Amino acid sequence: MKILMLLFAFYTSLFISNSEKVPDYYPKSLQSNLRKITGCESFSMEELLFSNLNSFEVENGRFYRISCAGEDLAYVFIGRVNSCRAGGCSIDRPHAGEFEFFDYYTVYDTSFSVVQVNVYNYEATHGQEITAKGWLKQFIGYHSGGKLETGKNIDAITGATISVNGIVEDVKEKTQILESSIKTQ
Repeated sequence: MKILMLLFAFYTSLFISNSEKVPDYYPKSLQSNLRKITGCESFSMEELLFSNLNSFEVENGRFYRISCAGEDLAYVFIGRVNSCRAGGCSIDRPHAGEFEFFDYYTVYDTSFSVVQVNVYNYEATHGQEITAKGWLKQFIGYHSGGKLETGKNIDAITGATISVNGIVEDVKEKTQILESSIKTQ
């Protein structure tokens, strides 16, 4: 019985540690949403690798070009936002288990304006309110020249401050990276 419990604990910890390493870069919700947004049943997703970026700038995420019949229809960023647990964490020297995270994607049109933001995997203990579609609609239309500020044009959420600020800053940063990288190619 002890051996079975040890094996169960081992495999459970292996699954949990592996699930936190990288986001799911092919979430089912993205596939169906892209079909609705683009009107294309058979689109292709090509990962974009930008030579002007270092790995830190796109850590925990990837950019994709969405095409159908040879025509570019959209861009997508799929990524993970790390945030501190409620008890805090050391930014300089983070330790395993100090961070919580959520995975999300942003769909952009070909002019780099946000069409949709969706949180598809929320692994943090607080702040789940940011997964609400009504709240996420606030990002629609954002582009790198626009303003995106919590408490101004993005509603703050009591009890979800870290998650709100995390996604707002990440959407701003990734929108800027996408637009500047595509324009310099």
